[in-house]
Amino acid sequence: MARYTGPVCRLCRREKTKLFLKGTRCESPKCPIEKGRPPPGQHGRARVRESEYLLQLREKQKAKRFYGVLEKQFRGYYEEAATSKGVTGEELMRICESRLDNVVYRAGLAMNRPMSRQLVSHGHLQVNDRKVDIPSYRVKPGDVVAVRSRSKSFARIIENTTYAEGRMIPDWLASNLREMTVEVRALPERDQIDVPVQEQLIVEYYSK
Repeated sequence: MARYTGPVCRLCRREKTKLFLKGTRCESPKCPIEKGRPPPGQHGRARVRESEYLLQLREKQKAKRFYGVLEKQFRGYYEEAATSKGVTGEELMRICESRLDNVVYRAGLAMNRPMSRQLVSHGHLQVNDRKVDIPSYRVKPGDVVAVRSRSKSFARIIENTTYAEGRMIPDWLASNLREMTVEVRALPERDQIDVPVQEQLIVEYYSK
């Protein structure tokens, strides 16, 4: 499975926003965004002329990095959204939100999306009582995602659920942290997705 293995704080600096890829560090003074660190590279401090194309590219890259999706798969999501009956940008965001690794993160079973992807790929989760180890698996309304019985004593998962007790769980999910389960009530509307991305710019980028 292809994935980014470099320093994740570098990605936040590149996009000039928090991507919440390192759990508690993202909420601490150690976060490079909090420190005001410039974008990476020798020209990071230089003023860049922000053309229309650059703005569109950066929004696309930001969305990919929020969800941990590589280019080929993300473009496939866009093409699927473009052929749907809904608004293309909103459908694209809904597809990304319905990924199993994102649902595990949103429900509070993981501190961040990279961690939730690892929990899924290592076989700690099940959907409707069936083991699923594919992070890109897409959930549907009515699905019940749960930590497998043999994994409920896993120290990292217990730590994650404790950390998530004060975190806001979106309304489209019914999360039971004590039982380590989450029910998908519905797929989210755009105003229920708090990812700071202008999806219309992504649509414009791929429409060229």
